[in-house]
Amino acid sequence: MFFSFAGGLLLGLFVAYWRHRYLKRQRRRIPSVWPLKVRAMVNSRERKVWLWLTKVMFDQQVLVKLPVTRFTIPSEQTEATHWYKLLNGVYCTFTVCGLDGKVIGCVDVPGATGLSLGNQTLKHTLLEQCGVRYWVVDPDNLPHLTQIRTAFLGEHAAMAAPEKPLDTRFQNVREHLQAAVTRRRQSKSAETSGFTPLASGEFQESRLASGWELNSFVSPLDSRMDKLQ
Repeated sequence: MFFSFAGGLLLGLFVAYWRHRYLKRQRRRIPSVWPLKVRAMVNSRERKVWLWLTKVMFDQQVLVKLPVTRFTIPSEQTEATHWYKLLNGVYCTFTVCGLDGKVIGCVDVPGATGLSLGNQTLKHTLLEQCGVRYWVVDPDNLPHLTQIRTAFLGEHAAMAAPEKPLDTRFQNVREHLQAAVTRRRQSKSAETSGFTPLASGEFQESRLASGWELNSFVSPLDSRMDKLQ
């Protein structure tokens, strides 16, 4: 009786082990019909910012949902695996880079539930230390093109304008950029002389140009599944 019970138990364990191995092999096997379908890279809100960004950054490349591990590298290669596992799920909605492939700045777009302050802080500190600008852009309240171009490219590079206007909103891009930079310089000169300008638009533009303002973060879905420990 005992041997029959033991034999049945061993047989059951063997069958369970074989089934587990079989199912594991099946999951690794390339299917003849994939249970997948194509979906859009961006939603309607992200698409609005994407189209706007490609026009504003007409002389740069705009990449979609690129993980930060694609354009960063650890200082110590021995820690590469650790940092890759920690940051592989961290991405920004759009990444702006030059024609040389060097990343200039990253943009996040607000999602339905916004972006947590911890997620914002993580990306801001990480990217800032790598020399990459980070902005969160609300598609319902797009910043002026001078603000983001100056923040990402600098005052002189921001003066560039396309040889042929992309549409009527950007026909006078050079004049707008020049005027904005001139106003900011005048504002700085006034502050140095002890005079504080009363123009609220100047103060608002100066604040927005920094890209790091708690009020401006209304943003996208958290990109990491787990919290940093």
